[in-house]
Amino acid sequence: MGEDVAGAVEAVWRIERARLLGGLARFTGDLARAEDLAQEALAAALAHWPRTGIPRNPGAWLMAAARRRGIDEARHARMRGRREAGIAAAAEIADAGAADRIAARLDDDIGDELLALIFTACHPVLSPEARVALTLRLVAGLSTLEIARAFLTSEATVAQRITRAKAAIARSGAGFEVPRGAGRDARLGSVLEVVYLLFNEGYAATRGEDPVRPALCLEAQRLARILAGLMPDEPEVLGLLALLELQASRLAARRAPDGMPVPLTAQDRSRWDRLLIARGLAALDRAEALGGAGGAHVLQAAIAACHARAPDAASTDWVAIAALYDRLLGVLDTPVVALNRAVAHAMAFGAARGLSLLAPLAGPLDGFAPYHAARGDFLARAGRNAEAAQAFRRAAGLSANGAERAFLLARAAGP
Repeated sequence: MGEDVAGAVEAVWRIERARLLGGLARFTGDLARAEDLAQEALAAALAHWPRTGIPRNPGAWLMAAARRRGIDEARHARMRGRREAGIAAAAEIADAGAADRIAARLDDDIGDELLALIFTACHPVLSPEARVALTLRLVAGLSTLEIARAFLTSEATVAQRITRAKAAIARSGAGFEVPRGAGRDARLGSVLEVVYLLFNEGYAATRGEDPVRPALCLEAQRLARILAGLMPDEPEVLGLLALLELQASRLAARRAPDGMPVPLTAQDRSRWDRLLIARGLAALDRAEALGGAGGAHVLQAAIAACHARAPDAASTDWVAIAALYDRLLGVLDTPVVALNRAVAHAMAFGAARGLSLLAPLAGPLDGFAPYHAARGDFLARAGRNAEAAQAFRRAAGLSANGAERAFLLARAAGP
């Protein structure tokens, strides 16, 4: 019985942890204190549930236990003539009904504790690396060791990054609420950027020996699904979800048996996940129906859909993809988008067109391995093999991923 209850507590904790943290962060105004209270509630569950059984609503039980603990601490501090920093509700605790009033206040609106936590973890005052680490820690519940292993860095570095991120949020005075109006739109971009960065690190690992790390992709997909569930009428959220589902559908085909990466045009499409494709296309249809066809993530999802709908590489509508990249560059004018646009145009209209579009990118992308890899591919297709080999070697020298580096050196060596 004890082991069964312990397993149930663990399962409840995995499901409720992020929402619990969101509610407690709003309550205390302090991420570190929220984590402490959540851990104390978990300890209380492990102590009580084996005797009393699993409550009907275990998530609510954990929230109530944590809030009671926070209220008790604030009350004791008040009685001692001290005010506990971060618990703004302490001043309200003057009678037996205070806890109920606080709980009611915390349950207002649409109960978006989880969404508020996500917006907080992805706050634009933080660096992209800090946002990713804090999101994985608070929302996904990964330990610092798990995050360090995922990004091939030290646990101490991750721990320091998370500690500094919490301090930066505290200094910013950001409220643990879902932003509204124009502020919400500005912050949403930061949230979507974090999820996409996380997915990309799994889809095309920048470091290590493996070309892909599916666990990171799965976590990013889970976060995107949570966002879509909480914001079902936001086209860009649906566009991101569609993009991740469609790209993730190719994961099984992206790595050869020897571990080498397999280019999109050479992949065995029978290994693509048809369920993920169906989900991605449905999310894309919904995003476009909501009027979001011109959004950056929706356009990228539409590009991925062109690949997903093609039964084989030869059937890919590269002209349509090139046109979509033309539109995307107008919305998201970055060197990387311009690079991908050059690839699409090379596939649609020939290697010479691709090389002409790459030329202006030589400066901003000189230290970017994919730029030199694309240039090598275009040069090889144009029959300029010596120059192609040089470009592939340059790309290999810039890559920190072992499998990618081996693949590029193999291309430099020729057929």
